[in-house]
Amino acid sequence: MIKKTWWLLAFSLTFMACGDDEMTPNGNSVPNKNANAYVAEAVCEKTNVDYLKIAQRLEMPRLKNESDLFVVHTLPDGTVNYCMEYDYGKLAARWTAYQWYTGFSSKDSHWNRNAWRTGTTFNGFGGNGDPFQPDPLIPRDFQTTLEDHASNGHDRGHMLGSADRLNSKEANGQTFYLSNMHPQLSGFNQRGVWYTLEGLLRKNYDTTAFRDTLYVVKGGTIDQSNYTYTKGQSGRNLLTPKYFFMALLCKNKSTSQGGYKAIAFWMEHKANTDTDVAKYAISIDELEKKTGIDFFCNLPDDIEAVVESNMIPSTWGL
Repeated sequence: MIKKTWWLLAFSLTFMACGDDEMTPNGNSVPNKNANAYVAEAVCEKTNVDYLKIAQRLEMPRLKNESDLFVVHTLPDGTVNYCMEYDYGKLAARWTAYQWYTGFSSKDSHWNRNAWRTGTTFNGFGGNGDPFQPDPLIPRDFQTTLEDHASNGHDRGHMLGSADRLNSKEANGQTFYLSNMHPQLSGFNQRGVWYTLEGLLRKNYDTTAFRDTLYVVKGGTIDQSNYTYTKGQSGRNLLTPKYFFMALLCKNKSTSQGGYKAIAFWMEHKANTDTDVAKYAISIDELEKKTGIDFFCNLPDDIEAVVESNMIPSTWGL
């Protein structure tokens, strides 16, 4: 077990919520067998945080709570922007999870992301054509750096995309933390199949007609030897996933199955300009087998069992 600093432990002992977003289908705590029951270590921009309440939000996978850190990024008003499970030993996030809903979605373009290129700064970064920066919540010894990513033959691939958070400078700026990145090939990330899938999410799924709330989990494989390494200017090996995935849970009052439906996508990390994303769609159950991650564990067991096994492409426009 890697030794963590004392201040991380202090964070995990505080007891107020970062935000007021929905925890469960009816807003109440519904017990089930595999819900997140505790949080070992966590960090947040705010103090006095009820990390367990956040870990029980519907977008959260089940935490491993081993050599990992639960990272909660919040905005100045306390809204949860996104969360991740960060593996200390691998210096990489196992997954990044967030929500889209009216007033907090990719459609709320109140912030001009091009301002990064024209002098605006965030936490001292940006304004020089490069807003990317180490995640300030992660202890320095376990951060990845700009030098790790430089000249390694890969893009710095967002999990929560910059285009997903244009509602404020803070929301957009936090997407540029390197903890939110995995090395991605340009032919996969830029105009590739991953790029196409991300565009589909924003265009078709992040709409009031489609969802009340969309719960999104993205990641690259960092377990089960499903990764290689790349080396940048720092000379340090940076974990590079062999596969990338998305898990989506849609809440809509007009939807059957208790108002929920779910779908997953699984893609090999290679240059690929395929535009038919339907061929990469699988059920949540299948994705769990491939990744070893328990997605949407905070759903009531009866709803979880149905929506995670039933993947109906036509209900997702595929």
